[in-house]
Amino acid sequence: MNNLFKKTSSQWVKYSEYEYRQSEDGALYIMPAPKAKPVIYDPLKDAEALTLDMLNVGMLLMGRKDEETVKAAVLKFVGKYGLLGFMTALPTTPQFMDYEAVYLPKNHFIKEEALTTQDYIALFFPFDKPDFIKSGKESVWNINNDREMMALAMAMDDKPMALNMSVQREYAERYDWLATQFKDWAFTFVSSFLYYEDYDDLDETTRDLYRQGMSAFGGIAPTYHIALLDKPTIVWDFHSLLLGVQMMFSFMLTDETKPLRSCRHCTKVFAAQHPNAAFCSPRCKNQYNVYKSRGKKG
Repeated sequence: MNNLFKKTSSQWVKYSEYEYRQSEDGALYIMPAPKAKPVIYDPLKDAEALTLDMLNVGMLLMGRKDEETVKAAVLKFVGKYGLLGFMTALPTTPQFMDYEAVYLPKNHFIKEEALTTQDYIALFFPFDKPDFIKSGKESVWNINNDREMMALAMAMDDKPMALNMSVQREYAERYDWLATQFKDWAFTFVSSFLYYEDYDDLDETTRDLYRQGMSAFGGIAPTYHIALLDKPTIVWDFHSLLLGVQMMFSFMLTDETKPLRSCRHCTKVFAAQHPNAAFCSPRCKNQYNVYKSRGKKG
């Protein structure tokens, strides 16, 4: 995994602080706090940690942990890595501003196959509306009275307009959408893990169900270009953290040298140092053996 991304780069934006905020219709959102500071960073610098953090948030949902625990974990993840960027991840293209409408493939969040650009953008700005005008294929977006956001927009000027808008302070994402996405990723991992872990005990019908579930995993493929930095570097054009996480997860899920495993004691997902590893730490291994020996004595 580390070698795969050793000579790669990407860009995303995270803020120094995020908060929950409820809209007038009762929906719960996560967005940057009013005084939060934006930082541009490279999520590929620690792709393995990011992917494992994502999966372990999803495992909380799979384990039906109480809502306050899950909400705290989702907020912690967002605080560490930023929002997922649903606005540019869901449409058929992140350059949807160049079209008269936004077109959407099947997804868990929006039932309509197409929306007007204005209506689509409104889904992600439930509190403070952007100064945005769309007429046919022409779009105008103005940033006023916020030098920090103007500077951020200039730094991201080579990105699609929609991506630039999605890293502004007023942008928000629904908590239930985030929770669903984390749970979907964890479900994909669990399906793959159990398929091989229990393969000999599964009947062919069950195996086929696992295969069909895995075939639904995927997304819009990212693009890339080569940049001449201190050395030739692949720069991934994710256009959303969601798509970046999806790609990182895909490579980790198929990595035979450090396979993804679920700890036999605490169920935490970890990257195993060898294929037969069953515990995420020596502590978990010791605790598991203690409980097992007590059970035999009982």
